[in-house]
Parts: sequence; C-alpha cells; structure tokens
Amino acid sequence: MHILAGIISVIAILAVLQDSFETIILPRRVARKFRLARLFYSGSWLVWSAIAKKINSSNRREYFLSFYGPLSLIWLLALWAGILVASFAILQWAFESVLKAPEVVSTFGTYLYMSGTTFFTLGYGDVVPLTAPGRICAVLEAGLGFAFLAIIIGYVPVIYQAFSRREANITLLDARAGSPPSASEFLRRHVRDHQTNELIEFLQGWEHWASEFLEAHISYPVLAYYRSQHDRLSWLATLTVLLDICALLMTNIEGVSSRTAKFTFALARHAVVDIAQIYDAAPIPPPSERLSTEDFHRLIILMETLGLHFADEQLAEIRLSQLRNMYEPYVNALSHYFLLPLPEWVPTEETIDDWQTSAWDHFALTTQRPVARL
Repeated sequence: MHILAGIISVIAILAVLQDSFETIILPRRVARKFRLARLFYSGSWLVWSAIAKKINSSNRREYFLSFYGPLSLIWLLALWAGILVASFAILQWAFESVLKAPEVVSTFGTYLYMSGTTFFTLGYGDVVPLTAPGRICAVLEAGLGFAFLAIIIGYVPVIYQAFSRREANITLLDARAGSPPSASEFLRRHVRDHQTNELIEFLQGWEHWASEFLEAHISYPVLAYYRSQHDRLSWLATLTVLLDICALLMTNIEGVSSRTAKFTFALARHAVVDIAQIYDAAPIPPPSERLSTEDFHRLIILMETLGLHFADEQLAEIRLSQLRNMYEPYVNALSHYFLLPLPEWVPTEETIDDWQTSAWDHFALTTQRPVARL
C-alpha cells in the first residue's frame, strides 16, 4: 500500500509539473487532449456557461461571465498547489517518515500540515521530518514551492499585459466601427472623398494586431475567457469585423487594391481557426445568413454613396460568399462556445456609440433626439 501510494504521488507531482510548464512557460499550443488544465477549463466553463445561459438580463449575464477568466486562473493555480501539497504529504507517508510533532502519533493530517508549511515556505518548524528520505523530500518540496510561487508572481502580470495590449486596439473600434462594430459602419467612417488610403493604412496596423493576438492566445489560452471592458465589444467581434472588411475588399472593388486585405485576412483567419482548435470548437455554419441578399444590396447602396463600385456585382456576391465560408463557421463556433455575439454586416437599427454615452447621459438614451455621427 505504501509503495503504491508513493508511485501515485510521484506520478501526480510529475503530471502537475508538466501541466504547469506547458501552460505557463511553453510558448506554443499543446495538442494533447488529456491535460489537467484542459480538463479543468472544459469542465468549469461548462458549468459556468450553463449558469450564465439561465440569466435573462444580458447585462447581468455579461457581468457574470466577466468573472470567469480571472477566477479560473486563481482556481487553476490553487488546484496545482493543492495537488502538489497533497502528493508530497502522501509521499512522506509512503516513506514512513518519522516526524517531530506536537502529536504523539503522527496522522495523515500531520503529514499534510507539514507538506503545506513546507511548500509555501512558512518555516514554522513545529513539525519536521527526522529521517533522511523525509528530509530530502521536504527540501525538494520547499524548492519546488518557492519556484512555483515565483512563477506565479511573474505569470499574472504577463497575462494582464497581454490583455491590455489586446484591449487597447479593440477599444479603437468604438469610434471607428460603431458599438457594436460592423463592417458597413467601418467602411462608412473610413472612406472619405472616394479615397480608401486611410482604410488600407488602418488594415496594415490591424495585421500586426492579429499577429500579436494569435501569439498571445496560443501562449496563454486563458486570455480568450477574459471579456472586454465594454459589453458591446469583444475580441471575437473585432476579429469577425476585420475578416468581414478584408473579405469585402478582396471581391474586386474598382480602384481598390486588395493586397493588404489579403495579408490581414490570412492572419485573422489563422487566429480564429487556431483558437477554435484549442477549445475543440468544431466549425458550425451560422443558422441564418449573416449577409443575406437583401443586406448585400443595402451594402452596395452604402458603397455607392462612398464612391465604391464592384466590377461585377453578381461575381462579387459569389466571391464574398466563398470567402465568408472560410471563416464564418469558425467564428460561429467560437460565438456559441464563449457566449459572445457576432456582429452584423449591416446593422438593422441605428445605435449610439459607447463614447457618446455615460452613466449620467440618461437623456441621450431615453429621448429620440438625433445623435451626432462621425
């Protein structure tokens, strides 16, 4: 029994060390499905999202979901620490370490207490091992605990730095593409005097953002659970709008180069496909057309007011449909998994941007007076 318990505890320690290394330090996606962190997130998110779906108020639901990302990180670190402490306690028990303790007879609770004080380097000294195997085990646990706490201290700031970099660009869409963002509104605000130079320049910057997004979310998948700071904005809506815009520019618009759009489209699609693979979100075709024929004609009318024209409208609609099929099943799957709404191509209702409102601007929200547009 002692030998079996010792073997199981060693396996548990090695499994936690490997899992924490792959999650925190290894900067690449791990394809292996049976991982502690993967099982933890799939199980806990299943419960958390199921509770969220029962909340009728969208604001309260979003507020509830926003807690999961930060809390899950704390829970995962606590789970790793708990398994390590319990495993070292079992290992000490398997070694039948003689302890100097206040109790006359050492119980498993005594081993667990000594393991906890050793792992967190508290150094009380009221319970200490007296045998050589127990002392060696205690030294190894103390070193491991010190390294574990040091990694956590360095890991959490890195996560929030990556989150801040992601959100800084997402917030730009509030004034540039509306709240919630849409491809049609993005076009309307970036095409001036029949010129698309500003639009192309902006897409070049978003190519770099898509690259940084892909790198950060592969290295730290927990970031995908972090909700944006504004309810009507999200990383998924941003990627979807970016793909919508690039797909539209790749449909042979007269006088508009599609070169930059192709590069940005490739990186943005790469990001959504990789995120879907990480979370086993199998592609799901949207239940209804995000861009119906009627919406496409509304989009054509908008483009004509901006001085943009398709070389062939029929071929453009077919080409746009082909490009949308390359990413919409993935973003739709991610939308279902993370409970994040997808943006419309052409909004059916006029909305007020977040920058135009505040908690004190109740008058702007409750009256029908016209609101200034960019």
